[in-house]
Amino acid sequence: MKHVSKQLQNSLLALTTTLGCLSMAWAGVPASYEGPKPDLKIESANHTFAEKYPLQYQSWVATKDSEQVDSALEEDPRMVVLWGGYLFSHDYNKPRGHYYAITDVRNILRTGAPKDGDSGPQSMACWACKGPDVPRLIAEKGEDGYFDAKWAKYGAEMVNAIGCADCHDTTSKEFQDGKPALRVARPHVLRALETVGWKFDQLDKHGKRVAVCANCHVEYYFAGKTKAVTFPWDNGVDVDSIEKYYDDIDFKDWTHSLSKAPMLKAQHPDFEIWSLGTHGKNGVTCIDCHMPKVESKDGKIYTDHKIGNPFDNFEFTCKTCHEQSKESLQERVKAHKKEVKDVMIRLEDQIVRAHFEAKAAWDAGATEEEMKAALQDIRHAQWRWDYSAASHGGHMHAPDVLLRVLGTGLDKAADARTKLARVLAIHGITHEIEVPDISTKEKAQAVMGIDYAKGKREKEEFLRTVVPQWEEEAKKKGLLPADAK
Repeated sequence: MKHVSKQLQNSLLALTTTLGCLSMAWAGVPASYEGPKPDLKIESANHTFAEKYPLQYQSWVATKDSEQVDSALEEDPRMVVLWGGYLFSHDYNKPRGHYYAITDVRNILRTGAPKDGDSGPQSMACWACKGPDVPRLIAEKGEDGYFDAKWAKYGAEMVNAIGCADCHDTTSKEFQDGKPALRVARPHVLRALETVGWKFDQLDKHGKRVAVCANCHVEYYFAGKTKAVTFPWDNGVDVDSIEKYYDDIDFKDWTHSLSKAPMLKAQHPDFEIWSLGTHGKNGVTCIDCHMPKVESKDGKIYTDHKIGNPFDNFEFTCKTCHEQSKESLQERVKAHKKEVKDVMIRLEDQIVRAHFEAKAAWDAGATEEEMKAALQDIRHAQWRWDYSAASHGGHMHAPDVLLRVLGTGLDKAADARTKLARVLAIHGITHEIEVPDISTKEKAQAVMGIDYAKGKREKEEFLRTVVPQWEEEAKKKGLLPADAK
């Protein structure tokens, strides 16, 4: 397989076969986090690299092309019910290009409309994947100093979208000489990588190129009093191992508003799913498919930073390994996507019914002891759905993995509904529990008691009054160009 080093293959083998044997005490919540590192210099302002690296910079800017905002809740209103009681049920859009990472987290209703640095529903952890200002601030303030704050506290510091210093040591001589100088500057990511046998400074360049993507394209949760970003990889990266990790520490992201089940919300476990699938096992990395070497109009070879669909650069991505035509591979991927989506929708329908059935059981007088086993099955069924649904391109990275995960999710949902039927029968209910009309986002949000219009008004006021202040302050600090709009 082209571009695959022996070291990376060995690392992948260790990742996929010996994770269960690896356990480090600090892989969960460390006894203490790293303090400030004044010697760790991170130049996070993306615009400062435009002149020296024009090809890379302009291809990065081209991720701006994905400007369309599409609501995932409008496309699939079941999600409003699945995330009942959690802010994802208010607003959730399909991911766009890296250029919009800061804009989108500001605009989404989930971050609220804080008026000052001490208000709002979210913590600083919500910025953790959004840009290079994050590792810069962690270096300046230490992990506790960074994480132990509300999301809006450092809004004027978080202005550069995912860019150069997220992956490169931009202040090093190596980088100045035009070399990659790859670096992971987020200490929580380095800890997690070591948990699965990936010690960053011992990886070859191919392993490092994968590891920098793990800055963000991973599953994580907010741990402890400070809500610090933590990876649940102590037992492994597959869906069952992460589930066991969360169950063992009795963690939940929220309690579902209908079923009262203790729920888990997956983030974007792309690294995990990739590593378990055929591409990961064969050492085909994120960079091979999403950031290939290309040739400019004047014949210069450079790494394309317009991260997107590999088919857009077919000759430099898929074609380097596959002999099939572009059309043939597209049809295969389309078929995989349909297979995964069909099972995913079936699972969604079953979990939605389980939530409403659980509510009916509570309303009928069910006890916590009667409900406990069924609620755990709901938790496990939806975790498997979310692990699959939250991944970016999992149907292409590892369709077999997703189908297995979703299939076991259907088993869990069936177990939940069977147990709920017994509880309902004990309380005299034997008829089918009706699911209200949730055929549109608006109808589903009405059923779940969500005032979307109110949240939207508050967010618009926040964007009109608070964000411009952040941007003006950032310009004065040199974090944004003076003419930025």
